[in-house]
Amino acid sequence: MERKMEENMRDVDAGSEAGGEDALVGNVNKLMVTPPGYIGVPRKGHLVFDACFESGNLGRVDYISEFEFDLFIRPDTCNPRFRVWFNFTVENVRETQRVIFNIVNFSKTKSLYRDGMSPVVKSTSRPKWQRLPTKNVYYYRCPDHRRNYVMSFAFCFDREEDVYQFAYCYPYTYTRLQHYLESLERRNLDYLQREQLGLSVTIYGGKDAQQLKPGPDSLNAPRGQHQAPAHRSCKTENTKKSEDITNMHNIN
Repeated sequence: MERKMEENMRDVDAGSEAGGEDALVGNVNKLMVTPPGYIGVPRKGHLVFDACFESGNLGRVDYISEFEFDLFIRPDTCNPRFRVWFNFTVENVRETQRVIFNIVNFSKTKSLYRDGMSPVVKSTSRPKWQRLPTKNVYYYRCPDHRRNYVMSFAFCFDREEDVYQFAYCYPYTYTRLQHYLESLERRNLDYLQREQLGLSVTIYGGKDAQQLKPGPDSLNAPRGQHQAPAHRSCKTENTKKSEDITNMHNIN
């Protein structure tokens, strides 16, 4: 099938300041992707994509063939130049169905995907995140997308009843963070303080941007506990997320 992407790429070019944000104003919501012109009854294998959940990000899906789909991620709030994070689900799969997903509008030229990192996946019957095999992941410049960097990965669905979830890295949601901070507050630790710095900028309304810092009695904390680093709950680089979360959860 001939790929007619020139018109689509006007809105997702790496140098675009406005078009991409206008084109991808919201996440896909239970979007069934069928072959062009298909008007029959939906069937197994017509994939249903969804990213309307906390930390989800997928703005558009283009059908390339029965086995290949181009995926467009939404940019960071107020900055359409930055497009890195993705997190979405896929359902209505066919057993043994093989697919290639192309994330076509990454904004970064340097990525850990070039050094062996791979996306993570889980499903309803296997709820623990696992990394995809690196041999199935490719990060490259693509001539079909104005030589922007594309990350492609191959996957084989094996259980029709499962909902599969794919993400850039292990998601850590705002809600999960708030539950953890509340659990610390309930312990009334004298050597730890929680403060609100302000409100974050989001299209859904500002969220509390908070920090943990040493309290007035931090020097009297049990050995090692006063050394826990201050942690801001505002957004950090995804590649550093796991390290930041580990440091924060070392507070005890």
